[in-house]
Amino acid sequence: MDTKTKDIKTFAIYPFIKDAREYVKNNKITVEEILHDIAYEKVRMFAIERLENAFYRRNVGDRRLVSDADKLAEILSYPIARMVAVCIGDNYFIKRYALGEAVRAYYHLRNESPKFLECIGKDMGLSVKTDGKQISLFFIDYIKYAPTKYREWKMVNRPLRKGFVQLSPRDFSRILQEVIRLKINEELKDRKCNEIVADVFKVEIERFKNLTQLNRKKIDAQPVGKISVTKLPPCMKNILSAIQAGENVPHMGRFAFVAFLSSLGLKREDIVQLFSTAPDYDEERTRYQIDHITGRISSTKYAPPGCEKMKTYGLCPTDKIDDICKRIKNPVSYYKLRVKMEKNK
Repeated sequence: MDTKTKDIKTFAIYPFIKDAREYVKNNKITVEEILHDIAYEKVRMFAIERLENAFYRRNVGDRRLVSDADKLAEILSYPIARMVAVCIGDNYFIKRYALGEAVRAYYHLRNESPKFLECIGKDMGLSVKTDGKQISLFFIDYIKYAPTKYREWKMVNRPLRKGFVQLSPRDFSRILQEVIRLKINEELKDRKCNEIVADVFKVEIERFKNLTQLNRKKIDAQPVGKISVTKLPPCMKNILSAIQAGENVPHMGRFAFVAFLSSLGLKREDIVQLFSTAPDYDEERTRYQIDHITGRISSTKYAPPGCEKMKTYGLCPTDKIDDICKRIKNPVSYYKLRVKMEKNK
């Protein structure tokens, strides 16, 4: 790798790279020492700060690093923060934390040289090369990790040479943000909690669990523009809950939900705001999807799928079908009927 990637300061900024992990390994510091020794109190403090910043600001943030000892504490705080995030045991929190690490990395990456970015990209498993000015990314990696297909991110708007997409260092940094976010989330989502970590950070873990639950309740109570959440059909309530919880909602579910809201006259900004409660919210990607479905950037304004199609796509919660569901053929009709019934009371 680039010589810069073997520097302790670089490890503190990018603790997820292989050389940083090797550096920690060579220091022969055990997890037990970090968790119990008073000499590593700053590591534990930094780890909790990373998680707090990720939850509240969607960015794990930077700490003041004066000495090499501070930089080592910053490096070590990364694996500890990951362990604590796993022990919180909430997919929403893990996604929010992964985004926080990725956003912080992006703010630094966008100021790095093309050669350094090439090294980081290869470290992340990407097929990438640079001529010192632009960066070339293999088109399959580009399609997989491009943050959106909105405007300039569409493949047709990018120079393509021998299977490699030409990118500016800043745009490649944005792609790296997506790679880092997905990688951390994938690594943590099925990992088991370390009992020692759970014991040492018992108070903090309980606090984060409570914060996550309170945030969910706040989201549930949040109005959807002028639309009443209580009058949503069961299928749309399910999709909304899944989006807000950070669950993996299939494309058809997101499509149906946006088309449904648009059909009821909900404004674009209200729909965007609704998706912003997701832990891995990406405004650029969200706006593109909404604009495409609602006809702002396409020739078609799509109608929401009917009940039969919702069943076909596995989006109809059959165990929650109520009497109104049995009377209508479209989720929009369900909502309108509920409104009419409320007025006639």
